[in-house]
Amino acid sequence: MRAKQHLEEALRAALADKGWAWPEKAVIEPPKDKRFGDMSANVAMLLAKEAKKAPRAIAEDLAAALSADALFEKIDIAGPGFLNFTFAPSFWRKTVGVIREAGEAYGDSTLGNGTRVQVEYVSANPTGPLHIGHGRGAALGDSLVRIMEKAGYDVEAEYYINDAGRQMNILGNSILYRARELGGKNPAEPEDYYRGEYIIDIARACMALNPGLLDLPEAEAMEVCKVYGMNDILQGIKDDLAAFGVRHDVWFSEKSLVADGKVEETFADLTASGMGYEADGAFWFRSTQLGDDKDRVLRKSNGDTTYFASDIAYHDNKFKRGFDLVVDIWGADHHGYVPRMMAACEALGKKGGLAVILVNLVNLLKNGEPIAMSTRAGQFETLKDVVDEVGSDASRFMFLSRKSDSKLDFDLELVKQQSMDNPVYYVQYAYARIRSLQKKAEEAGTRAAEDTPAALAPLDTEHDMELLRLLDQYPDYVESAARTQSPHLISMYLQELASTLHRYYTNCHVLSAGEDVAAARLALLGCVADVLKNGLGLLGVSAPDSM
Repeated sequence: MRAKQHLEEALRAALADKGWAWPEKAVIEPPKDKRFGDMSANVAMLLAKEAKKAPRAIAEDLAAALSADALFEKIDIAGPGFLNFTFAPSFWRKTVGVIREAGEAYGDSTLGNGTRVQVEYVSANPTGPLHIGHGRGAALGDSLVRIMEKAGYDVEAEYYINDAGRQMNILGNSILYRARELGGKNPAEPEDYYRGEYIIDIARACMALNPGLLDLPEAEAMEVCKVYGMNDILQGIKDDLAAFGVRHDVWFSEKSLVADGKVEETFADLTASGMGYEADGAFWFRSTQLGDDKDRVLRKSNGDTTYFASDIAYHDNKFKRGFDLVVDIWGADHHGYVPRMMAACEALGKKGGLAVILVNLVNLLKNGEPIAMSTRAGQFETLKDVVDEVGSDASRFMFLSRKSDSKLDFDLELVKQQSMDNPVYYVQYAYARIRSLQKKAEEAGTRAAEDTPAALAPLDTEHDMELLRLLDQYPDYVESAARTQSPHLISMYLQELASTLHRYYTNCHVLSAGEDVAAARLALLGCVADVLKNGLGLLGVSAPDSM
């Protein structure tokens, strides 16, 4: 049993004996200052009204009731009534058995309780290759899916294909322009088009597949170029995401919303609820009723629908597919769009059903010098280029090393270095270091200790306890990362665990420490390796046995 679980059960039993209910806002967590013990609880602070006693007096009663528990080495009362618990070393040594018994399932949780969640991420327009900014959103979404599934949610990963609208027309015109250039037609340069070299390659391939392309009427030729270009680019996106280890269960077409009548269906729903109306030949969303500064047009007087209309219909469709929670991962430049989309979901009767995670910019550097990126100008570092240069592991870990709405400096040279300044190397090396030690132990005939109190008793230093406490906290980090949709918490935890491990090696001998101590420490380090591998897996990063 883990520390938090044991303490909560003990406190609940003590409260039940006194006829007190468990407070709804009770919090059990490690104190920020380690001097105050291993776990802190605020229950006494919340029981004053029910118990008709001062919080400190309640804390004294609870401390006395729990003092007989041999797994608590010390119980202190701080301030007006906070309870601080220090667990006995014998309790922490039980963590080895807990991790070994759980195996790969260590950190699994029932937090989600089967709640159906859809996470939509990347969803880049199929107008060009994925760039490094898309990579950050891809790593974030894929890792979030893994974490939420581990925490007991039923998760589906989706990519929304923007295969309709103005951007696709620009793509078709861009390809046709380049095809005419290749065919010696000397066409006038369009005012707005995609300038990347990849457009020339696509135009050349499209002409080879359609020899009479340049003889077709303008509209027909443009449509041929658009469809071919979109399919070619989308396949490239799928290939790049597969190489990056990113999963999508559903690829949803924007065009299908119109073709299947979903947009009109949503308009009818909004009208029925009083949130949609006709005026001046257009169809409007009554968003002012939900805090917007003005109502928003969804279908213009000329019959064209807006981007917002498609987005509302898309989210309406998500909820009608049975998802309890919808998570959208967007670029930070969409922050102004969030309240509007939240209002639309509320109008659809799904208030609180949408969560939006914003992903900030990635500043791509090479030896400290910035690399310019612009899809239209064709000046960008593609995700494929980055992965080819530094690897998927390094890329993913760096993308997930900070909170998603923080700007991220990504130096291509730093993440290739095999040094402790490189965070992914720092964590992977911690794992490989243990595997190397285990191999040496095997060659020397030294085996890890069994999960018995006597065999693990040599784990008695503060350095042993520090690792055991941290291993015990891993499931809490998984739950917190899932609940707050923050994969970077796992990255932070792994870096702390790796740091604690490297410090452990400095202070504690292992194989040369004597047979019993070596066996106990091998058991502890085996658990550290298992948790490192487990956590790296949630980030989509490998755990190599040697480096």
